[in-house]
Amino acid sequence: MNEEQLYLNFDEYRKVSEPHKRERAEAWRVAIGLQAVDGLQVSEYLKQTARQHIEGEITIDEARKQIKQYYISKTQHDADDEEKAEADNVSGNIAKLIGSPSFTFSGAGVMAIHRAIFEGVFKHAGTLRTYDITKKEWVLRGDTVMYGRWQDLRMALDYDIDQEKLFDYSGLPMSEIVEHIAKFISGIWQSHPFREGNTRTTAIFATKYLKSIGFECNNDMFEQHSWYFRNALVRANYKNVAKGINQDYSFLNKFFRNLLMGENNDLKNRYMLINPPEEWKQPTTTGQVPHKYPTSTSQVQDKLNTDNPNVIRLVQVVGEKELSVKEIMDRLGLKDRKNILNLYLTPSMKEGYIRQLYPQSPRHPRQKYLLTVKGLALYSELSI
Repeated sequence: MNEEQLYLNFDEYRKVSEPHKRERAEAWRVAIGLQAVDGLQVSEYLKQTARQHIEGEITIDEARKQIKQYYISKTQHDADDEEKAEADNVSGNIAKLIGSPSFTFSGAGVMAIHRAIFEGVFKHAGTLRTYDITKKEWVLRGDTVMYGRWQDLRMALDYDIDQEKLFDYSGLPMSEIVEHIAKFISGIWQSHPFREGNTRTTAIFATKYLKSIGFECNNDMFEQHSWYFRNALVRANYKNVAKGINQDYSFLNKFFRNLLMGENNDLKNRYMLINPPEEWKQPTTTGQVPHKYPTSTSQVQDKLNTDNPNVIRLVQVVGEKELSVKEIMDRLGLKDRKNILNLYLTPSMKEGYIRQLYPQSPRHPRQKYLLTVKGLALYSELSI
């Protein structure tokens, strides 16, 4: 299921006359859409429970309690239960947070948002990380953003927010206001203060802050383009002088111009890939995408040189995760290990979409399979 399919689940509530139903549905749409930044999908149970809350049959706290109890009492466990439990519980927490008018504009406030989002999900909810991190990014072809030192996290958060408090927006044209806001939010994200859930926290912090200074945000942006938002933050914070690559805020600016100015800039993940193939480069004519750009699964197959449906399916299953053969079998719903190897893994590795975590030791007891940069590019296209 891609992001578009996710957000359409509550689309019918956009036109209902009752404002409280529209607001609740919007909160759930954003909450569900944001799970895509970590490759997570919510369960059907979550959607049913969300509808009960939207219709006023239960409160948001009752909905969150039901979701938590569902996974505690579940007798038949599926391979993706852990991921769905995270997505479901976090979605419930975000829906409640969006519906709350309270907001604290401080470093402590950022930590409070993380705690509220991941309460009951992560033991470290609301706690700053205590180690340095790197993350391989497909848009950077496997390179990483330089994130803040863990010892400086609180100081960095407080500094960025204190500087924003002093900034005077008076007399600035809207385009400059948007550019400044994009850089401010980018700086908050670049600190990456938490072990997990930084992008989801940044998104909610951004919506809360923008509302607090008088903006009516088009929350469809976080709902429909959460993965683009994350990749745009990555490009805004990546610099590699040796390779001639500078920080590029243009993608993030387009996101915020759509969010705050109602523009309709074309937001495609493939445009952000470092050194993209010619057919993936952003068109120069605004709003017009030539037919050479992949717009369907069959076109993606042509551009990435695969017409093997098993390869396509395996790429979608692995996504941004590292999976063992057993985990792949469970997610594909197949039981024959030999068929998995012969029909899925071997052709996917030969075509360069899948690689082993321990390539020098094929029979490693903890062997896992993950996507290559080429595989991540295909996964991105299939998720658009």
